[in-house]
Amino acid sequence: MRTPKKTGAAPKTNSSRTKTATSKDAPKVNARDKRKYIDYKIKVKKGDPLPSFREDAIRLNKFLSNAGICSRREADVLINTGVVSINGVIVTEMGYKVKPTDVVQYDGQTITTGTKRYVLLNKPKGYITTLDDPRGRKTVMTLVSKACREQIFPVGRMERDTTGLMLFTNDGDMMKKLLHPRYHARKIYHIETNKAMSREDLEKMTRGVDLEDGRFRAEEASFVEGGRSNEIGVEIKSGKNQVVRRLLEALGYEVVKLDRVMYAGLTKKDLPRGYYRHLTEQEIAFLKMSK
Repeated sequence: MRTPKKTGAAPKTNSSRTKTATSKDAPKVNARDKRKYIDYKIKVKKGDPLPSFREDAIRLNKFLSNAGICSRREADVLINTGVVSINGVIVTEMGYKVKPTDVVQYDGQTITTGTKRYVLLNKPKGYITTLDDPRGRKTVMTLVSKACREQIFPVGRMERDTTGLMLFTNDGDMMKKLLHPRYHARKIYHIETNKAMSREDLEKMTRGVDLEDGRFRAEEASFVEGGRSNEIGVEIKSGKNQVVRRLLEALGYEVVKLDRVMYAGLTKKDLPRGYYRHLTEQEIAFLKMSK
């Protein structure tokens, strides 16, 4: 991933170069540097991986990706549109390198990369999923603003009137994994509709329904045990926008309540509405190992 820094110059062997190397103004190469260079050549010759060196500065798109904002390719688009600033100055240069002392801001928010954080929120109704809203509406970020010093970001989006589990992190790799179509993070919703659900329509949800962006089916759909006939539980693995609402609307139902009760194996147990908690080491390990 990181490009090794150039090593010091090798000892010169031919006569013309020897004069240059021994001239008064030329830098001297001590014995220790020579040994390091020779060791480096031997490693490369043997076919070992190139050694990685600590970089004092990294490319801006990599910085944004490491912070969990987006992928590197998406970061290039953000940089080009002028929404990223460094030390108060908008930067549109693709190859710009960020130094440890630089202050990087995206959408008015300062971005930091430090300890990896994983925060689980039980989102209440009436909050939108955005870092900042120019219209002054309540955002989910206000609910987790005191969770940690590091800047964390929501994994995916949730509609304003939808409630339930949301995960926040500054782990870019984890975020990309959970949002990737190949991973298929499981999501289970408790849904209330405006009228009683027929068993036939419940079965249609798992067989598949044609939507404007393709055919979609729920992994599982069933009546809530002990609930009313308009209460169902639905499991999906899709990350398509508002897919549960659209699926039910296609069947002639209106969603009255949509509550995400499970996300990627994480549950709402002992987490009241509007509260958050940090994931345990076991939960983090589970998410990282899941395929």
